Amino acid sequence: MRSTTMSLVLVTALVGGPVLIGCDRELNRSEKTTKSPNGDTTTSEQKTVEHPDGSVTTEKHTSHDSANP
Repeated sequence: MRSTTMSLVLVTALVGGPVLIGCDRELNRSEKTTKSPNGDTTTSEQKTVEHPDGSVTTEKHTSHDSANP
């Protein structure tokens, strides 16, 4: 009986934790790729995320790939 109770408490902690905490919710996402005449490619990504505490953040990421190694 004690083993079953301990197992139930452990499973509840593992499964219930993420449910109570929540996770980020993606509000908006945009991606733009531009290619220059010399073959270089630039990719810009912008993502707006709402966190479980209600705060909203915007993340920007830009990558540049050169055609010439």
